[in-house]
Amino acid sequence: MINLMRVPSLEEAAQMMAEAERKNPGPWVRHSIFTAEAAKAIASQLPALDPSTAYILGYLHDIGRREGITGMRHVIDGYVYLMEQGFDDAARICLTHAFPLKKIYAVSGEWDCSQEDFDLANDLLSKIDYTAYDRLIQLCDAVALPTGFCLIEKRMIDVALRYGVNGYTIERWKAHLEVQKEFEQVIGQSIYQLLPGVVENTFGFNSPTRQAK
Repeated sequence: MINLMRVPSLEEAAQMMAEAERKNPGPWVRHSIFTAEAAKAIASQLPALDPSTAYILGYLHDIGRREGITGMRHVIDGYVYLMEQGFDDAARICLTHAFPLKKIYAVSGEWDCSQEDFDLANDLLSKIDYTAYDRLIQLCDAVALPTGFCLIEKRMIDVALRYGVNGYTIERWKAHLEVQKEFEQVIGQSIYQLLPGVVENTFGFNSPTRQAK
């Protein structure tokens, strides 16, 4: 389990996000909240993970967007920011959440940072052994829209439409689906059973069960 001393408290995380939203308001904030809620819900099914820690890691995974509207620069901005605060484990999630496929060019969007920052990200990624927390936030990032939870396939298409595709896109999609499969095998159920509103948010209509109530 991640050392809680290297992850901010929920109060500290909320203060960081409030400051970040003031600097760069946008839908990324709501996306981060839903990522956090998904992480907490899934972690609650896994005795080895702490739901509160999972929530905070999901909440802060995009904190690098505090620096403005950027592409892949946000991952290294978030990493550097949280390292400066002394929260090493939260910092690594800022980087690893973008890499279900552990290849530096297997990303959605462009590397719009300096060569020095790109080299830092590449070096860090090459040395990291993914933990269950890394994988969890990769998964939860992929089922969270700013409007709520959705099928992972909808989120993948949403990202592709906004940032385009490249030679790694299909391989990256397969990696996302593999992470989903791994967690579902461990918890013994579909992750969607833990995430309210998936049907409504994915398809834009009320589910038959809720209509009947």
